[in-house]
Amino acid sequence: MLKFKVMESNTRKKFKIVTLGCRTNQYEAQAYHDQLLQMGYQQAEGNETADLCIVNTCTVTEAADTSSRHEIRQLAKQNPGARIVVTGCSVERQPDKIRDLEGVDDLVFNAEKENLLNTIFPEEEIPEFSIKNFDSHTRAFVKVQDGCNSFCTYCIIPYVRGRSRSRTIVDIVKEVDGLVANGYKEVVLTGINIGDFDGNKEEKPDRLSDLVRAVDQVSGLKRLRLSSIDPDEVDEDLTDAILNGRTTCCSLHIVLQSGSNVVLKRMNRKYTRQIFLNTVEKLQRSTSDFTFTTDIIVGFPGETDSDFAETLAVMKEVQFTKVHMFPYSPRPRTRAALYPNQVPVDVVKERKQQVLRLSEQIAYDLRERYVSREMPVLTERADFSLLGQTPGHTENFLPVQIAGESLEANELVDVELIENTPSGLVGKVLNRKNHKRGGGS
Repeated sequence: MLKFKVMESNTRKKFKIVTLGCRTNQYEAQAYHDQLLQMGYQQAEGNETADLCIVNTCTVTEAADTSSRHEIRQLAKQNPGARIVVTGCSVERQPDKIRDLEGVDDLVFNAEKENLLNTIFPEEEIPEFSIKNFDSHTRAFVKVQDGCNSFCTYCIIPYVRGRSRSRTIVDIVKEVDGLVANGYKEVVLTGINIGDFDGNKEEKPDRLSDLVRAVDQVSGLKRLRLSSIDPDEVDEDLTDAILNGRTTCCSLHIVLQSGSNVVLKRMNRKYTRQIFLNTVEKLQRSTSDFTFTTDIIVGFPGETDSDFAETLAVMKEVQFTKVHMFPYSPRPRTRAALYPNQVPVDVVKERKQQVLRLSEQIAYDLRERYVSREMPVLTERADFSLLGQTPGHTENFLPVQIAGESLEANELVDVELIENTPSGLVGKVLNRKNHKRGGGS
């Protein structure tokens, strides 16, 4: 095992990491964090000035690009003299624009993301790119795959993240083992398009279902979730792995984007409205408690009132616990940016509000069915805006505020759900026995 020289505490250099965008970016930022700690660096707290700043950028929308540039400028202003390293999808799409920002010292492209510290510290021994913890979270996101082969007409990601590539099941299970040993009870398998997972094998590739079954067997793990997946990728074998797993949760984020087949075809999505609904029905057949979250784009070029109405209809039929809504944002180099019939901004804004209002009402009505039920809840970090309440989620991803108890983060407790509110369910603890952090099986 490599041993890394640790600096004395009074001479340790300090670092800051800013992350924008997806869960895959969050995983990568945590890996940088863990590597730097092993190298003897210290995380800068509060207003402390850092010696090294890393920004992991996002370019999925124009707003994401703007936020990325803003964060770089803020770090340069607040940390004079720091070495500022920028990576991520904004760097891939507009390197010259990022390089010209004041204070930027290094750009690291996505192909070298996992070797970022090797690139900027070529003379030093660098720890393995993996995570030991997932700071400020009670669920740990584990990156299993990167890149995408789909080339949806609105999406820049295949151009900036590259083609799909996967980690091996052995490496992933090893990392999950380490997270569970450090006290984590819940793990989310994430990637840019996890449906493409192949275990890094060209011959006889592994399947996502194989990975789910392997991670499901990790001793001490309590909850296993999948991040975003397309409905056509939820085949019979994956369905079986989810429904019959020891730790797999009865909740899934399945991407809709639009309820209109016409719009889905123009987006170059690989499924239809009926395939989406069939996938939902297949999973709910085993338990009515199975819930769904989703992504929806409003204002895609050519989206008519009738197309939009079909999206609202699917929302009502499925009853999502949460909808992530994105107004369409034209991305250079994508086919949709050249499409005619761009939807007027005022129409996009109105449709955005309709989706938000409907999604909140649907989620509220869904939660109402759970009042008086008893369910296990995994607690999350204290929410100081709600005095005397601890937030958490049920296995099927219903948000719960636990009232009147002093609970630590990452406790798994039995809760009676006593009230429904616009922000989530309210519960009271029934049983805390043998549920403390790091508590074995």
